[in-house]
Amino acid sequence: MQSNSIIIGWVKWHFAEVPASLLKAWKNYLDFSSNYFSVDLLLKTFFSPWRRYRWEYPKNFDIFGFFSTAVSNFFSRILGAIMRIALVITGIVCEIFVVVAGLFVILLWYLVPLIIVSGFLFVFLI
Repeated sequence: MQSNSIIIGWVKWHFAEVPASLLKAWKNYLDFSSNYFSVDLLLKTFFSPWRRYRWEYPKNFDIFGFFSTAVSNFFSRILGAIMRIALVITGIVCEIFVVVAGLFVILLWYLVPLIIVSGFLFVFLI
């Protein structure tokens, strides 16, 4: 009777309690990577100047200063878009990695008893 409740306790722990905590940890990793890269915010501010680098237009009439400032601001926005593209791609790749790694860990957790039993059978029967 005692060994039966130990086995039942182990089965509940292995197949119910630990997967619940693994899912909770997996959700935390997904939330972290989502907040770390903040892809939605990067997409909302896609053409904003990079690091808020902006030049002020001249107060008086200066055609060269006006075009120089316009070109500088344009390149700052293009640089911002390029950097945001790189960060969005990196964030999406990181999210995909976390999803695949989480699936792998949960699947491996469920297969551990089968792997152990098959390892014992392989060692003792061959």
